[in-house]
Amino acid sequence: MRSILVVNPKGGAGKTTLSTNVASYLARSGERVAIGDLDRQQSAMAWLEFRDPALPRIQGFDARDGWDKKLPKGTSVLVIDAPAGIHGNKLSDSLKAADKVLVPVQPSLFDMAATEEFLRLVAEEKSVRKQKTFVALVAMRVDPRTRTAAMLERFLTHFELPVLTYLRDTQVYPSAAAEGKSLFDVAPSRARRELANWAPLTRWIDG
Repeated sequence: MRSILVVNPKGGAGKTTLSTNVASYLARSGERVAIGDLDRQQSAMAWLEFRDPALPRIQGFDARDGWDKKLPKGTSVLVIDAPAGIHGNKLSDSLKAADKVLVPVQPSLFDMAATEEFLRLVAEEKSVRKQKTFVALVAMRVDPRTRTAAMLERFLTHFELPVLTYLRDTQVYPSAAAEGKSLFDVAPSRARRELANWAPLTRWIDG
């Protein structure tokens, strides 16, 4: 079984948006997907409650007490939606359990400052240093025309980590989420540009 951790210490960084869309992409690719929700708000679980049973199946569970006993049988990929402020043993345990880690970052000074210190901690983890866990960055809610987008681009180049893609700030994500859907569940005509931006990210997930 593969596992993908979506994590950033800052609230509102886009973790659940990224988690649910990654899970949906994998489910549509034929994987047996489960989302383990570590957040007390259980936003990913709320999204699943709105999901049409006719869509590719994604199972979910409250992972705050661990996921070993709750993981649905037959799961081929586990997507872990981490909470804001995760640190210490919980962060270490989550990193050890993950094959790949996605860190969403938004173009704001506060998000970048929080992420910089967090990435230093992540880089010190044994599983990351020994390349048993692979980490990559995803820029979220980016308008390429703004100065903050340029500032974010400069910031991300400081780390020896791949920056997979820049995802636009668009209503496609919240409108789809309100129906328990993702970018990969709506008509391609509604999300053509977004799907193109996701291509480097999905290649990394599949690699």
